[in-house]
Amino acid sequence: MNRVIEKSAKTIDEAVELALKELGASRDKVQIEVLNEGKKGLFGLGSVEASVRVTLEETPVSRAEDFIKSFLKEVGVEVSLNSSYEDERIDIAIECDEGDVGYIIGRRGDNLDAIQYLASLMANKGEENYIRVSLNVGDYREKREETLIRLAKSKAGFVSRSHRSITLEPMNPNERRIIHSTLQEYRNVYTYSTGEEPNRRVVIAPKKKEYGSDYKSKYRYNRKENECVSGYEEKKPKKFESYEAYAAEMSLVSSSDEEDA
Repeated sequence: MNRVIEKSAKTIDEAVELALKELGASRDKVQIEVLNEGKKGLFGLGSVEASVRVTLEETPVSRAEDFIKSFLKEVGVEVSLNSSYEDERIDIAIECDEGDVGYIIGRRGDNLDAIQYLASLMANKGEENYIRVSLNVGDYREKREETLIRLAKSKAGFVSRSHRSITLEPMNPNERRIIHSTLQEYRNVYTYSTGEEPNRRVVIAPKKKEYGSDYKSKYRYNRKENECVSGYEEKKPKKFESYEAYAAEMSLVSSSDEEDA
């Protein structure tokens, strides 16, 4: 639903500025209709103020921006927003005082993620196709991604060496996606998600070997060449039911040796 405001002032520009301030919008995001150009009059007599009608067209971007500004204003934080909308994705960068950055981000990005989630609900209100909203402040998302990539590689190395699975801390869908994407080409580990939101986690697990648990009896491990060689079976000592059977076997072996001699 579009928002429409009519304002009057001494000049058209002043009336427009009053309307923009109330709407919390910039001039390029509204439609301006001049209702009355105004009249100065003679010696201040008979003057008429200029009046305008300003219409803010409601879009997914405007809905998200309006929510973010009004929400943060309620907690005493003034911000300005730079937004872009392309391929059903809205990227919003928050600009604010340095002292407010930490408050907006919160512990491990909890506050920023919560604001992003609510802004996404507003942006998708009444829309047929889902629109993804990404909220950022102070390059936090880029720094967080770098941290997650290092974490994923470090934990994958441990899992590969120890052959033990690791469950990471709870993460939002975007952060889990970074972990999965980072390790998808790793040959010795694989990843999957477990649990329910908001406590859904990524598990990094070792991949199973192609041979079974009895591979030692079927394969000879060549340490020098670092590979398994098939066709080798360990020889086990022959068992005898009694001493007489053993003695008989030994006598046959000794007699055959004498014949060969």
